Amino acid sequence: MSDKHLSSQFDTELNAVSTRVLELGGLVESQIRLAIYALAQFSLESCQDVTEIEIKVNTMEMEIDRDLSSIIARRQPTAVDLRLLVAISKITANLERVGDEATRIARMVRSIIEGGSARLLPTRDLRIAADLASDSLRKTLDAFARLDTAAALVILKEDDQIDAEFDGFVRKLITYMMEDPRTISGSLDLLFLAKAIERIGDHAKNIAEAVIYVVKGTDVRHTSIAQIESAMSK
Repeated sequence: MSDKHLSSQFDTELNAVSTRVLELGGLVESQIRLAIYALAQFSLESCQDVTEIEIKVNTMEMEIDRDLSSIIARRQPTAVDLRLLVAISKITANLERVGDEATRIARMVRSIIEGGSARLLPTRDLRIAADLASDSLRKTLDAFARLDTAAALVILKEDDQIDAEFDGFVRKLITYMMEDPRTISGSLDLLFLAKAIERIGDHAKNIAEAVIYVVKGTDVRHTSIAQIESAMSK
């Protein structure tokens, strides 16, 4: 079998596993949309839908991991191909964790609904943060599909917006609890819910960093934006 044919087969395998990652991303995005809808409409049905999708997400993560192990064992990739496979492994793990956070949100929404305090709490501000996190994940998946480092950098810069929304929401919750003790239990649920949303933004940021790693071969985790911009300009 010719080297050219082997190379073509390898490219096909890389494309296939990359496509699977994007399919996983689509599933996770649907979880987030349903979780946000559950929060906005206090929908127990949507909470259940999120939980059911989680089973599919976990199964797909395991399948992608098996595919990656098989490709690495058979092809022994180097350079950019190896970086892509390593990055896919990290991206898959982050997507599965986003799914976990969406499921956590759904469970907390269920708890808030069943606790009877839903209408007393400031959920609108939280939905804004959730929309930001969802948008960040969508854009980071687009960046991965195109291996677009410029788009990945924008996502890293925008992460501060989600953090700022979280901080502002925490301050508002404290005010609500001080003014009306009846909201304390529900407010604590919302606080953990807000943290789950913030983590979704963190995972989107991790995926953006993985995109830069694939293209530039530089690990930009725990690095300032200025340092990342410098590394990308080389």
